[in-house]
Amino acid sequence: MTTLLLDLDGVLRAFGPDEPIEDAHGLPHGSLAAAAFAVVGPALVGEQTDRQWRAAIVDRLVADGVDRAVAEPAVRDWSRIGSVVPEAVALVRRVRPRARVAVLTNATDRVFADLGELGLDREVDTVVSSAVLGVAKPAPEAFAKACDVLGVRPADTVFVDDSERNVAGALAAGLDAAHAPDHVALERVLAERGLLGPLLLVLHDRDEALAVAAELRAAGWTPCLVHRELLAGEDDAEDADWVVELAGGPDGPAAAARAFLEELADRHDGFVTD
Repeated sequence: MTTLLLDLDGVLRAFGPDEPIEDAHGLPHGSLAAAAFAVVGPALVGEQTDRQWRAAIVDRLVADGVDRAVAEPAVRDWSRIGSVVPEAVALVRRVRPRARVAVLTNATDRVFADLGELGLDREVDTVVSSAVLGVAKPAPEAFAKACDVLGVRPADTVFVDDSERNVAGALAAGLDAAHAPDHVALERVLAERGLLGPLLLVLHDRDEALAVAAELRAAGWTPCLVHRELLAGEDDAEDADWVVELAGGPDGPAAAARAFLEELADRHDGFVTD
């Protein structure tokens, strides 16, 4: 069984811009991130707690000439938990019936509490943190250790990250890895690997559905099964639609060719759904 291993920040979780926080505290743009990443190393591998890291950010800002009375509230405001990327979570929900889904994140010891508050801990099967592993991405060792924790082979694992450096580290460790800077790219990666399941081409006329299914079958699509279906919200069997079930196309999984199928459905006044 394939395991899908996802990055957290930039894939499942997003943060708003820092500039409004910096403006509110009279700090130069980019100063909070620069201070944070300058001192984050020990916290990412479990040598410091999250609280110690955030105190170190304040100290770094003070060393750079920021008054402590400014630095402390600025870091406190900057320390938000972010927000869920709903489109990515919807994709994860489609994958989970077919594959195990885990997160591998460079994070401090606060990550588990953050995920619980956001509800993301319930959307995946396992969370693996660099602070627990003792090594951070993009080191190939981080991916090897994560696979050991999960009890899976690298070759059976698909890793997706918004960082090309982390993708390169995963590839070096023997994982199937792909770069996905946004949820659109994530959907493409998952579809290409057959992790999103079949698509349903929904048409209103039986004869049209049979003709389209025959056309697609001749072009190499499978299984092209046609069945009558009373879709959600319909209460009259006479209004039931006709569904063409599509799992694979001539060039790979059906989900990877969704745009083509949606165009085809439009020509027949239909639609495509999962």
